[in-house]
Amino acid sequence: MNIKKYFALFLLIPMCAFTLHKYYISLCEIEYVKEQQSLQITLGMFIDDLEFSLNKNNDKILYLATPEEVLNIDEYYKKYLHRHFKISVNDTAKFYEYIGKEYDNDIVRFYLEVTNVEHLNSLEIINTSLFRDFEDQQNIIKIKINKFHKTFYLNRKNDKGMLNF
Repeated sequence: MNIKKYFALFLLIPMCAFTLHKYYISLCEIEYVKEQQSLQITLGMFIDDLEFSLNKNNDKILYLATPEEVLNIDEYYKKYLHRHFKISVNDTAKFYEYIGKEYDNDIVRFYLEVTNVEHLNSLEIINTSLFRDFEDQQNIIKIKINKFHKTFYLNRKNDKGMLNF
């Protein structure tokens, strides 16, 4: 009987270690479309992580990506993004337009756009999304400008990426 308990415990501990470990990441892709003079931005986050942060920030349960989701959820998203995701072009802070969002399984993707970008000398991205609530959060920024590609890995200690052209 004692051997069965140890054997069960021997199997259970490694299984728990794999199921309890979670990666905290977001992925942002930014592409400069010269013909449209715009930066087109796609920002993806895990729904459950974002829901945790939004619920905590607003002291309200928002039920993201469910039939019970609040009707004005885009307002919550816009407020959160404008607080945590900032972009500067040519050393000038830029306002981005919130185009919309899309749920894809356990991820929410936000579509944003910065217009009237005639030329690009520098680009600075600050993304503090989810840092307050998840110590191991890492926000990955992938930038594509013409044939130039750059990736930044942002975390609590380094929350911005800067490029000069």
